[in-house]
Amino acid sequence: MSLAVVVLALVTLERGAELVWARRNTRRLLARGGREAGAGHYPLIVALHAAWLAGLWLLGRDRPVSIPWLAVFAALQAGRIWVLATLGGRWTTRIVVLPGETLVRRGPYRFIPHPNYAVVVGEILVLPLALGLLAYALVFSLLNAAVLVVRIRAESRALGREALP
Repeated sequence: MSLAVVVLALVTLERGAELVWARRNTRRLLARGGREAGAGHYPLIVALHAAWLAGLWLLGRDRPVSIPWLAVFAALQAGRIWVLATLGGRWTTRIVVLPGETLVRRGPYRFIPHPNYAVVVGEILVLPLALGLLAYALVFSLLNAAVLVVRIRAESRALGREALP
């Protein structure tokens, strides 16, 4: 089994586990009176991420892995874990606002307003680079940027913050 297959398998397992956790958290938040915002663009996010990962399996599974880029990807995973640990039961792949709750201002949220999206931007760029797929990295980075414009505006509106330009 190649290193690329091992990496892609681990990323796939991680994403699957995150989806299970996100669904559980979403159900809990909604049961506590949370409301979902921006549901209309959610299928686009799911499609983008599924296509990204499926394409990596198709194009990258037999490619050599760049260890330096893989190290950058591993560092991004540390950032992902920090975000997940900070948000705990409030982390979800959807935008769910719980009335009366204050915004999280600890962990990575002390430094930047959307650390989860910063990690995702890095991942979408770096994992294809680790597999030598420069054009793939650029195309999906541009697609992700377009989706994030919509996502961050919807999230900012839902949280009562001014959206980024």
